[in-house]
Amino acid sequence: MIRVVVADDQALVRAGVRMLLQAAGDMEVVGEAEDGAEAVRLAEHHRPDVVLMDLRMPRVDGLEAIKRILGSQPGAKIVVLTTFADDANVYAALRVGALGFLVKDDEPERMVDAVRRAASGEQLLAPSVLRRVVERALAAEQQATPAPVGLTERELEVLALVGTGLSNAEIADRLHVGVTTVKTHVGSAMDKLGLRNRIQAAVVAHRIGLVDAAFRPVRHPPRG
Repeated sequence: MIRVVVADDQALVRAGVRMLLQAAGDMEVVGEAEDGAEAVRLAEHHRPDVVLMDLRMPRVDGLEAIKRILGSQPGAKIVVLTTFADDANVYAALRVGALGFLVKDDEPERMVDAVRRAASGEQLLAPSVLRRVVERALAAEQQATPAPVGLTERELEVLALVGTGLSNAEIADRLHVGVTTVKTHVGSAMDKLGLRNRIQAAVVAHRIGLVDAAFRPVRHPPRG
């Protein structure tokens, strides 16, 4: 059972999300918050598999709540709920560690699928959106980063493919290995680099030269 906390200042939104997720059969909404402070408290109390977080809430906003939750639970899986896909606050949330985002008027099936994917650690960004996130992050930090010592050749290869926006299943198909093997390599690389999620991994892949400006993996990545 996937345990979820829903944080949104609109009761109608929370009720709709709760009914949708619980109707899926494999999910349970264990807490509902109307502001960021309550979201932090519920996340600490319930330790849910996924937190669905609105950004525009009273007292403590969603961005600050994400920072606080990840500060005490680095492995927490947080998905942003937003009205506008181009909201600048969404990109700030992704940079601090949110797994991805959902637009509130998306198809219901997409939200259910997104929660399942988030629970397994998958990013929730289309490649076109990932491109914008990476470009913003690189523009904010112009300095180059040397290739990390300690990653295996396979981990570097998988990290490069994460940087192009491929899912675990797509990477597995590309490399002719199992999805579980890909998850192992992704997790190992992220642990070694101290990263919270695949979005941060994608940014690092670009920053260390594993992916070029056209979002193609570099054939022979530099070694540190």
